Amino acid sequence: MNFRWLNALLWGNSVALAWMWGLGLFFSVQMTFMFGLQGLILFSVPNALGLMLFGFLTQLVARSHSGGQESLAIFFEKFAKPFRLIFYLYQLLALTLTVFALVRYLFVPLQLTAGPLFALSLCLIVFVILAAGCLFGEEFGIQKIKLSHTLLGLLLLGCVGLILCGLKPFLPAAFTWTAPFPGAWTGPSFWGYAIPLVVGLLVGPWLDLQHWQRAIQIHRENTSIRLSYFFGGSIFFLLLLFHGCLAWWVMGKAGAPLAAPAARDGFQYVHDLVTRYFIQNYDAAGPWMPMAYFSFLSICVLTTLDSGYIALKWFLGKNVEKSQNMLVSLLPKQLVGSPIPSFMIVGIVTLGGIWARLELEYFMVAYASFFVGYAALAIARCFVPNSQQALPQIRMFSMASMSIVIFAFGYLNKQTPLLLLGSLLPLGYVGWLVFNADLLRVVTEKAGEVMEAAAEIPAIRAMTRTAAVVSGAEVTAPMHDHALAGHFEGKWFVYSMIATYADTNSVGNVYFGMYPLYVGKTRELFFNATMPDFDLKTTKFYILTRSFEHKFIREAREFETITVKIRIGEYNRKFCTLEHQIFNSDHALLGKGKQGLLFVSARDYSLLDIPPEVYTSFISYA
Repeated sequence: MNFRWLNALLWGNSVALAWMWGLGLFFSVQMTFMFGLQGLILFSVPNALGLMLFGFLTQLVARSHSGGQESLAIFFEKFAKPFRLIFYLYQLLALTLTVFALVRYLFVPLQLTAGPLFALSLCLIVFVILAAGCLFGEEFGIQKIKLSHTLLGLLLLGCVGLILCGLKPFLPAAFTWTAPFPGAWTGPSFWGYAIPLVVGLLVGPWLDLQHWQRAIQIHRENTSIRLSYFFGGSIFFLLLLFHGCLAWWVMGKAGAPLAAPAARDGFQYVHDLVTRYFIQNYDAAGPWMPMAYFSFLSICVLTTLDSGYIALKWFLGKNVEKSQNMLVSLLPKQLVGSPIPSFMIVGIVTLGGIWARLELEYFMVAYASFFVGYAALAIARCFVPNSQQALPQIRMFSMASMSIVIFAFGYLNKQTPLLLLGSLLPLGYVGWLVFNADLLRVVTEKAGEVMEAAAEIPAIRAMTRTAAVVSGAEVTAPMHDHALAGHFEGKWFVYSMIATYADTNSVGNVYFGMYPLYVGKTRELFFNATMPDFDLKTTKFYILTRSFEHKFIREAREFETITVKIRIGEYNRKFCTLEHQIFNSDHALLGKGKQGLLFVSARDYSLLDIPPEVYTSFISYA
């Protein structure tokens, strides 16, 4: 029990360090400058609560699904499928924002990129930062990252201790609840920041691959996700509080924000406030204090980059392995599944942002508007019964794009109502989507239950049987050569047969074991129709059954026409799933289910990817 508690603490430290990306690292300074202590608390509390809630709720998800220690991994594999692009974009933007923030607010003020070789120096600095993230990510996988982060966390603690020892006093007398420089910030109002921050920070972790990978690994280690993220949220809160109070101390000592030039949009940004203060007072503060602060920033960024590298490697590798996209198949798997190309994109966007003199807020706007709807829908799909219904991709993207434009327009024009609308509109739309989908599901299920109950009433059963005969809807096996081998109805392959005495048991209904035989016979005829040239003597592969599921709904009796419908349900690089439905003479559903297929070598029975001839034959029916 003590070991599990210690393991949760180590994971909590890793959670906190991985979440100290550019947003949390530098924006605490800006919020303190704009709104004082209330701004720092407004930013820190939802940030920490967002982490804690993610751990609490994912623990519920893990416990509510079967699979033991792999339950969360199994759930995420299916849950993440419609969000794959959003997960990738979220992670890519988070890494870009982090690298951009470190270069923009540390190395640019240090003037390491100044002079005639500005472009070259800037490229080299970005390259070194990304290379360090790749190196640590390759060296420490998800199983060992909590150990490397423990060492880095101790170094971080040492840096914080050195800085605190040098601050005399740490909290100046001017520490008040409101902005320290009234009128210095001419941007959006307090509420224009408050609501979007609360919304974005509470739902933010749900689209972060780093947190999903950590939660899955924590559950695999039989450790409490809830406790780990409680520790993580608490440590993260203290780090934000430290950085914000440090900024306040600097403002009380030197009034540094007033010396910051206005940006292109006319607003005053002071993310580099502490950096500029230590540069200007390097000798007075003592060399160890500035170096401790610069090391503090570097460690926070490094622990985000290595976590992002590991998460991207895990996510891309899993999706490339299962992808059937023809473009993906033309490229080497090692290249497509590697985070290196993504890190190159991060470097290019970072350099472009520095050249364009962008600010951190221009990247952050996506997290307060564009990703809000996707994150809210992701949370809903974890807990509502219809969580695996098709995701309305076009509608969600349209709503997300509209919300980010509204939010950006409101920010640049200091219109608080537009900021609130851009952040809350996606939440309202997701609520409407979930409510309507859930309502439709309930109505459909209840209608199905009513119809099944009504079908058991003898009078209604007689009327429906008579109506079927009169209308000619009764299923009968077509009397021509093609029907003897089955036929296609759209994507479904259909085969009919008549149940006889040999198919029944002592009670007189069709024996339950006959239904898998009916499905098996239909499956063989389906294979024969789609792959007529298949020869068992010369084939290089065999098709084996991996799993079989069937749900019995009604019973059939002797001389009833049994119609089996079968089709391709889903497939990936190695496995294929067939779905089936069985009907009686009255078109009533007798049962339904699915089966998994795998493909092995005819020579040594080793597992194969789906053979090209099978893929070519099946693809038109998928």
